[in-house]
Amino acid sequence: MKSIAGRDSQTYAERPSFTVRHARTLAGLRSALFSLFLATILVFAVEAVGRHSISDTMDFFADSARPAWITVAVFFLVLLGLDALLGREHKATLLIAPLAVIPAFISQQKQVFLSDPLYPTDFLFGRQIMELMPVLVKDRPWTAVGIVAGLIAAVVVTALLLRYAWRNFPRLTRRERLARLIFALPLLIAFWNVMDYTQFSWIRDRLRVVPMMWDQSANYRHNGFALAFMINLPMANISAPAGYMAEAIDKIPVTPLPAGTTHRSKPDVIVLMSESFWDPTLLPNVTLTPDPMPTIRALQGGTVFSPEFGGMTANVEFEALTGFSNAFLPYGSIPYQQYIRHPIPSLATFFRGEGYAARAIHPFQGWFWNRTAVYKAFGFDTFRDQAKMPAMKKRGMFASDEAFTREIIRQADAMEGPFFFFAVTLQGHGPYEPNRYVKNTIKIEGDLPERDRRVLATYAQGIKEADDSLKMLMDWAKKRDRETIIVLFGDHLPPLHTVYTSTGYMKNVTAERKGTKDEMRAGHETPLVVWSNKTGAQKDIGSISPAFLSYTILKQAGYEHPYYTGFLGDVHEHFRVVDRYMLLRKDGAGVADWQRQRKVPASLRDYRFLQHDMMFGKRYGTERFFQSHAELFGAGM
Repeated sequence: MKSIAGRDSQTYAERPSFTVRHARTLAGLRSALFSLFLATILVFAVEAVGRHSISDTMDFFADSARPAWITVAVFFLVLLGLDALLGREHKATLLIAPLAVIPAFISQQKQVFLSDPLYPTDFLFGRQIMELMPVLVKDRPWTAVGIVAGLIAAVVVTALLLRYAWRNFPRLTRRERLARLIFALPLLIAFWNVMDYTQFSWIRDRLRVVPMMWDQSANYRHNGFALAFMINLPMANISAPAGYMAEAIDKIPVTPLPAGTTHRSKPDVIVLMSESFWDPTLLPNVTLTPDPMPTIRALQGGTVFSPEFGGMTANVEFEALTGFSNAFLPYGSIPYQQYIRHPIPSLATFFRGEGYAARAIHPFQGWFWNRTAVYKAFGFDTFRDQAKMPAMKKRGMFASDEAFTREIIRQADAMEGPFFFFAVTLQGHGPYEPNRYVKNTIKIEGDLPERDRRVLATYAQGIKEADDSLKMLMDWAKKRDRETIIVLFGDHLPPLHTVYTSTGYMKNVTAERKGTKDEMRAGHETPLVVWSNKTGAQKDIGSISPAFLSYTILKQAGYEHPYYTGFLGDVHEHFRVVDRYMLLRKDGAGVADWQRQRKVPASLRDYRFLQHDMMFGKRYGTERFFQSHAELFGAGM
C-alpha cells in the first residue's frame, strides 16, 4: 500500500511541474506571436507613411513578388533580439517604432521637394538641412507646426509608454532571453550577409529582394522603405570596376599636347553656377511678359543636362569642377560628403598649374556641403564664403545676385595676374515664397491656381534679376583689356512643385530619374552660356553633362590638356551626356538603361577606370593625364 501510495503521490507531485512548463511554453509562444503581429503592424505603418498611400501598401503586402513579408520577418527577429537584450517583452517595439516610422515620414517629405527617397547618406548633411529649416518653415508654416507638435507628442507618448513598459511588461527569464538571442541573431547576421548588392545572392533572389541601385525610386517601391534603406547602407564602400588595374590605365591613349599650351594670352575665367536657374518660358499654357531672361536667351549656346533635380547642387558642382561623372558612383551618393578625402584633380589644379589664381566664391557658410574641405582638396588657393566677404543685400533670406555680382567684380578688379573664379550664386534657391520681392515685374498669364501663380511669379522675378546680373558682369568685362571668359549655367531645375503639373509640363512635381529622352531632357536641362569679351558667345554647344564643362571651358580659353580636352574630348566626340540612366550621342540619339547592357562602350569603360583610379584607386594615371596636378601637390600646394 505504501508503495502504491508513494507512486500516486509522486505522480501527483510531478503534474504541477509539467503544467507549469507547458504554461510557460504557451506563454512564450503567445508572446512570440504577438511580437510577429506587432512587426506586421509596424511594417505596414512604415510603408503607409513612406508611400503616403494605404492602397499602395496593401498592394505591397499582397504581391508575392515583393518582399513585404520578408520585411515583417526581419522586424520580428529584431524585436525578439532587442527584447532579449532589454529583458522585457515587447519593449523593443516602443523603441523601434519611432526609429522606423519617422525616417519613412522624412523620406516621403523629401520626395515632395526632390525626386529621391531618403538615403543613409542623407544623415551626413543633417546640418545643412537644419540650416535651411527656416526657409522650409516659411514656405509651409502649418506643416512645420504640425510636424513639431507631432514630434513633441511622439516623444512624450514614447517616454510614458517606456515608463509603463518598464513597470508592467512581463520580465523575460534568463533562459527565455538566451533562447531569443540564439534564434534571432544568427538569422539576422545571415540576412545581413546576403544584402550586399555588389554580390550575387541566390538566397536574396528567392526572398524576392531585388537591389535596383540604378533606379532608387523603383528600389524603394519594390523592396519597401526599410529594406531599400538597408540595401543602401554599404554605398560608401566603392568596389573597383571589373578590369581595373595598372595595365588597363596604361592602355588608355593620351592625346599628345601641341607645342605650347595656349594659342593666345591667358584669359581670365569666371564660371557662374546659378542656383536653380532655368527657363520658365518653357512651361506650357502660361505666358510670361516680358521675357525674364533676354540676355541669356540671346547668348545661350546650349544646355547642361543636370544629374539632379530641385536640389543636390554639390553633385552638379562635383562634375563641373572635376570632369568626373556621378554616373559611375553609387546612386544616392554625395561625393562632397563621402568621397573627397584627399587631393583630387580639378579645373582649379589645372589653372593653378598654368600660373592662375584659383578662387571659389559663395555667399553662404563654408561648411555647407563640406565646401571648405572639398575646395582645398580640389586645389583652390582661396575660398571666399560669406564670413570672408562684406555683408550683402538679400532677396528673402539669400544674398542677391546683384550684390554677389558686384562682389565678384570687386574681387576681380583686385587681381593682378590671371585668375579662375568659380562662383556659386544663392538667390535662386527655393522655396519661392510670394513676398520675397517688393514687386514682381513679370506678368503671369494662364489658367493657374493662385498659389502656383504666386510661386511662378516669385521664381520668374529671380530669373530676371539673375539675367540682369549677368548683363552687369558682361558690361564690366567688355571694358577690360584682358580677355575675360564668362560661363553661366543652372545647376538643376527649380523645385516649383505643383507648377509643373498645373501647367502640364511634367506628370509629377519632380522629374523622372528614368524615362524617354524627351522626358529626361525636360526635367534635367538648364541654360548654358559661354561668352568671351573678345570673341562673343559660343553658339553650338548643344546639350552636355556638367562633366564636359571643363572640356568646353578650356577649349574656349585656347588650352589643351591630356585629360580635360584630350580624353574628355574623345568621349565628347561620342557622347554629349553621360547620365546614370541615359546616354545622349553626338547626333542627339538617346541610349537608355545603358549600364545594364552586357557591353559598355570602350570610351566609357576607360572613363570609369580613370575616375576610379584618381578617386579611390592607386592613381596610376596621374603622371600621364594630370601632370600639373601631380607637380602642384608634389610641391605641397
